[in-house]
Amino acid sequence: MRVEKSFTVANVEAFKKQLLSWAQTFDYCVFLDTNQYQDQFSSFDALLAVGAFTALKTDTPEAFTQLNEYQKTTKDWLFGYLTYDLKNDIENLSSSNTDELNFPSLYFIQPLKIIQLKGQLVKFYYLNMISEEIETDFEYIKQQLVDSESAEKSIQLTPRISKLDYIQSVEETLKHIARGDIYEANFCMDFYAENVQLKPLSTYNKLNSISLPPQACFLKFEEFHALCASPERYLKRKGEKLISQPIKGTARRGANQAEDIALKQQLAQDPKERSENIMIVDLVRNDLSKTAQKASVKVEELCKVYSFKQVHQLISTITSLPKEEASAVDLLQSTFPMGSMTGAPKVSAMQIMEKLESFKRGLYSGSIGYFEPNGNFDFNVIIRSILYNSASQRLSYAVGSAITSASNPDKEYEECLIKAKAMKEVLS
Repeated sequence: MRVEKSFTVANVEAFKKQLLSWAQTFDYCVFLDTNQYQDQFSSFDALLAVGAFTALKTDTPEAFTQLNEYQKTTKDWLFGYLTYDLKNDIENLSSSNTDELNFPSLYFIQPLKIIQLKGQLVKFYYLNMISEEIETDFEYIKQQLVDSESAEKSIQLTPRISKLDYIQSVEETLKHIARGDIYEANFCMDFYAENVQLKPLSTYNKLNSISLPPQACFLKFEEFHALCASPERYLKRKGEKLISQPIKGTARRGANQAEDIALKQQLAQDPKERSENIMIVDLVRNDLSKTAQKASVKVEELCKVYSFKQVHQLISTITSLPKEEASAVDLLQSTFPMGSMTGAPKVSAMQIMEKLESFKRGLYSGSIGYFEPNGNFDFNVIIRSILYNSASQRLSYAVGSAITSASNPDKEYEECLIKAKAMKEVLS
């Protein structure tokens, strides 16, 4: 169904910029970038999909069923996203909060052209009917002139809730925890702007350069844009193994090496941050067990500190061996939304957050990723991201933190501002 051809490039970073510049000529584009971050689960350095041979765009309650049929029918690469509010299709839940951006609930494409970078090797995977375009495209991409990016006009973002309202909502969450309704919840707040004429690619490049995260993504589906600097993997299937890597626990980077090491050690030993992470590990273990072979769910790493340009994070790695009858979409549906963005117990936490939060999360707390023809897949967590609708000229970004019985509302608010730092810097 696809023709594969490989080439080598001398300057990978320069080619990557040329590749993204070329991709802007398409109405559909997904660019996934590890920023040279490699671990035992890595499959590539960067991956680009452009053009749409077919597409699935839906807001219906049967979104996962449609995606399952689409994936099984095409038996091809698919790229796209899942919004957080697909939770309403999985559980008896609803969303009635303000939605600034109106992204479709689920949107996937079967791309015309796929280009993968690994080291200096560039692989092209084109549909048979356009395979003769591979060499022409490769030469054309290499000749792309990458414009020096002019500065964006400063965009004034408005917090939807004040600090006082945020603190009151966290205090209400703490009451639910004290009553035993939940024992952890991810409470989120958003910042928004209207009448914005954004330059999505230059904004993404700046956001990515500030953070250089391992799950970065630039997505453009018609008017819908996601500029994502996420450090977090939601779910990956690699061969027989299913991998989840939730993040819970955050500390800022230090001003010098000594302070940075001290903050890292403090995070690793912080009982509140560790308890946040361990609660979500338990939730993920439970989610994976729904589709796992007996006794195959394992915690491979617990509360390991990973350092990124902006923050230190506690990350755990949980794996399982799925049952043969579980489809790729089954594995996603049985674990969605990811526990790190909900709280525990999952359904109760989502119900309570829906009442306390002031906005519809949409793609924030959702996921962008891809399916391979063999059923392997990889999806990130949409955090540290700017979301933009170029038709309505509306923009937003959101941040959140885990609330537990040990939470201090003022400190949780400060944590949110730390997480928002990169997006704010890029836009202002």
